[in-house]
Amino acid sequence: MLIERLYQGLRNLDGDAMAACYAPDARFEDPAFGVLIGEQVGGMWRMLTSRSDGIEVELSNVEADETSGSAHWVARYTFGPDKRPVVNRINARFAFANGLIADHVDTFSFYAWSRQALGPIGFFLGATPFVKNRVSSQARRGLEVFMAADGDRP
Repeated sequence: MLIERLYQGLRNLDGDAMAACYAPDARFEDPAFGVLIGEQVGGMWRMLTSRSDGIEVELSNVEADETSGSAHWVARYTFGPDKRPVVNRINARFAFANGLIADHVDTFSFYAWSRQALGPIGFFLGATPFVKNRVSSQARRGLEVFMAADGDRP
């Protein structure tokens, strides 16, 4: 199943395998990166897996038919230079086209994530638009730099 293959790629830190699950013009959205389109989606997974020192992924409640799907997943990893432990509980929705992911939306509590990932700043300011916008800007800037250096393979 495509959803299981996607998250197996994440467990294996294989961004190329994850990118191969998406249509060329796929759309991805989450609270950290915002909306990504096309090659940005595969680039994001390549960047995240290449910079990770390991991630635990628990996948549950997977449902899918030929056109849509959903899953709940829990990601356990460390974040940032301080290697803060993060447990992120995520709900994913998918739309499929031609056997690939055409649209993928991950939802999670940004405040819960920021309290763990950002420490005191996240605890006190993680619910504010300022912190969310700053995290999103940094994530997107990091992706642009990574893709420019990587030449982002299709």
